[in-house]
Amino acid sequence: MNRRRLTFSTRLFTQLFLILFLLWQFILVDSAASKAAAPGSHGETLALRDHWSLQSSAKVEVKGEVVSTIGFVPRGWHDVTVPTTVVAALVKDKTLSDPFFGVNLRQFAGVTYPIGGNFSNIAMEPDSPYAVSWWYRKQFAAPASFAGKTVWLNFKGINYRANVWLNGKQIANSNDVAGAWRTYELNVTGVLKPGIENVLAVQVFAPTENDLAITFVDWNPAPPDKNMGLWREVYLTTSGPVALRYPTVVSKLNLPADDSAQLTVTTQLKNSTDRPVQGRLKGQIEGVTFQQEVELAANESKDVTFTPGQFPQLTFSNPRLWWPAQMGKPNLYRLTMTFEVNGAISDHSQTEFGIRQVISEVNAAGGRAFHINGKNILIRGGGWTPDMMLRENSQRLHDEFRYVRDMGLNTVRLEGKLETQEFFDLADHEGILVMAGWCCCDFWERWPRWKPQDFEIAQQSLRDQIYRLRSHPSLVMWLNGSDNPPPPDVEHMYLDIEKQLLWPNPVVSSATGKSTSVTGDSGVKMTGPYEYVAPSYWEQDTPQGQPHRKQCNPGGCGGAYGFNTETSMGPAVPPIDSIRAMVGKDHLWPVDDVWNYHAGGGEFKTIQVFSDALASRYGKSDNAEDFAAKSQLQTYEGVRAMYEAYSRNKYEATGVIQWMLNNAWPSMIWHLYDYYLRPGGGYFGAKRAMEALHPVYGYDDRSIWVVSSQYADVKGLKLTTKIYNLDMTEKFSHEDSLDAPADSTTKVFALPEVQGLSPVYFVALRLADSTGRQVGSNFYWLSTQPETLDWAKSNWWMTPTASFADYTALSQLPKVKLKVTSRTERKDEESITHVTIENRDKSLAFFVRLKLNKDLKGEEILPIIWEDNYISLLPGEKREVAGTYRTSELGRGKPVVEVSGWNLQ
Repeated sequence: MNRRRLTFSTRLFTQLFLILFLLWQFILVDSAASKAAAPGSHGETLALRDHWSLQSSAKVEVKGEVVSTIGFVPRGWHDVTVPTTVVAALVKDKTLSDPFFGVNLRQFAGVTYPIGGNFSNIAMEPDSPYAVSWWYRKQFAAPASFAGKTVWLNFKGINYRANVWLNGKQIANSNDVAGAWRTYELNVTGVLKPGIENVLAVQVFAPTENDLAITFVDWNPAPPDKNMGLWREVYLTTSGPVALRYPTVVSKLNLPADDSAQLTVTTQLKNSTDRPVQGRLKGQIEGVTFQQEVELAANESKDVTFTPGQFPQLTFSNPRLWWPAQMGKPNLYRLTMTFEVNGAISDHSQTEFGIRQVISEVNAAGGRAFHINGKNILIRGGGWTPDMMLRENSQRLHDEFRYVRDMGLNTVRLEGKLETQEFFDLADHEGILVMAGWCCCDFWERWPRWKPQDFEIAQQSLRDQIYRLRSHPSLVMWLNGSDNPPPPDVEHMYLDIEKQLLWPNPVVSSATGKSTSVTGDSGVKMTGPYEYVAPSYWEQDTPQGQPHRKQCNPGGCGGAYGFNTETSMGPAVPPIDSIRAMVGKDHLWPVDDVWNYHAGGGEFKTIQVFSDALASRYGKSDNAEDFAAKSQLQTYEGVRAMYEAYSRNKYEATGVIQWMLNNAWPSMIWHLYDYYLRPGGGYFGAKRAMEALHPVYGYDDRSIWVVSSQYADVKGLKLTTKIYNLDMTEKFSHEDSLDAPADSTTKVFALPEVQGLSPVYFVALRLADSTGRQVGSNFYWLSTQPETLDWAKSNWWMTPTASFADYTALSQLPKVKLKVTSRTERKDEESITHVTIENRDKSLAFFVRLKLNKDLKGEEILPIIWEDNYISLLPGEKREVAGTYRTSELGRGKPVVEVSGWNLQ
């Protein structure tokens, strides 16, 4: 009897504990849901992020009706966090090894495509583990507060097709859910069970070679799953009978005065019911209110617009304008919108927007010129890529934007990689312009092979992306094609959507110079080069072209004129620490197939052209350390020359995009900072070229220029030009007084012929303001041996060098010893280490690299913002250079400065 009572009491206690625990869980879920918010919405939101289960359909014998029920137990499945692709999840839980090290990726099942091949255009092998579908399953407690509301299930990115079940019922199939760049919002009000456990199951299918998928082209390899999966966020959100989506403000300024702005406000309303609904749409911008009555048919979605003609209060006087970072402050306003039904709020949103206007035209020189708020802007940017497995990392994203700002770039280009909401919000706040558009070299440009469903997927993809991008002031243009413009029927389809959805920015037919019968000349070019070219290339390749040049794409060649949407001086071999991390000690030297596996595809499968130039110009290397150090020199001068040539030639030159800004994986080519966020020679060459007041040497005619990239006049500048021999004998000195008008280029003078120069000599440029403070500088190493280009052998990716400059005499520089001191201060979450370096010797301290480590033998602190790096110090010269980094990167260590250089002891 006592045992029974005890057993009964224990059971009762257990049941009460479980009830209380579940109530506590529901309270937590309700609290979290009420605090979270979907982009642009302030309804309740439940993020479906953690503790998904993932498994191959080859190991699942039941169908979705069963997988999506409480009774199904996913034994042996992978526990994953969404968003994630299948392979990314398997790498994270160490089912698969690190694909970024060495040639590990080639060992993955399903990686059978040729090295350097474009996997997007190649069919998966039938025995690939990703040729079958994969299941994503999520069990979750829906908040009780969802009861009585419309509940929407949102997928922000599914690659490529999917069947979707909720609580045993199929709510979408793979005919409807198809397209990597589409977003999906499903009304699950009648299927979701508020207050209790629910199960969502998604059966995902990888894209085929005949799908409008996600492509990396020749940038890097591709994972074997072709990035299949739930690669963007999944969440539930609620509304009343009508949901409010994609609120946007389009600005038209009174140019050039900028003293007033006419604002057009638009948003999408979605009636979730099977009956007509009447309501009132209200908006507010800083105390300015506007409203109108709206009627929606059953299940209707439509855009509702407020124009300044109908609502005069939407004409703002003396608005705070949004400017790109170098032009001014990226001011933002807040827009609040609500939709009321019978006096009750059905849905509402709060979003930010910028008042600004982008205008573009093809100028007299044939280049597409851009104007922000009536002012000219030279587009100087880099090509962006996400992680190869599409993994998201908020901290890394902020770090990369900080690098973009630090270098002085004003634009990033997204070729078919349309980033997250956080990316565009960050661009808005940082004042970084974004070029966006579709990708090349895959089914996106195989228009003759499109079937009716492909046209529908392309149309819906564009609609979804324009809706989500149009509200961001950072967007500067949209490209409807990349390597080719779309045919007339597709271009008309795209243009109609862009017009209908009030896309507020210029639209360009493609990233190439190919004209179309619909929109005419693009005004841009995509003429390379992408392989190593000599620094003088950019100024010698003129609009008229070289008369003996065999090949030039439409729109001209690659030189510094017009708008080049993607180009570079070729490979970007990173510093030695990154090479070690990438290829491992067993393949560190000589350059072998492991190195080249981390190059590109197609014509870029090796770094041989770059390596040959390096050996010819700087001397052969016999170890990886020497090769890496010389590579920083060659990349520094090459990247600097490209950006300087475009800056010097503005506005005959209107824009240049370095291909690329970053890498999707550890790479030897095409970046300004490497995958490990280690800035090398290219980073600091770019940063030097884009300083606000900048003296420039012209490789074409030995002229000296001053370029102003700031938007205010500067008077009373003094430019000092000096030429030194290798032994630091001063061979020439000249001083000039000048003014630098806003956004200008000024040719100051041309260097005379100087006799008695050493085989390698130096040009030092120093620019000071009226107080004597240095505001700009430059330091060139030049060869008396001419560097000539073989124009007759030019092709779409390079112009070979016929005879190389000879910098081998740099090896004769005497060894010097620098005096180095440092001090570190902490400001909030950041630390700043100030390094003072002084050259007390009589010789040049050439190409000095500063590095900050965690303790004496610790790893390098990354990411880090150096004021300057790869510095050359004249005899007696002293510099203080600050490095800024997150204090948390130090851990328990102390910052230790490591100084290396070309000729340091």
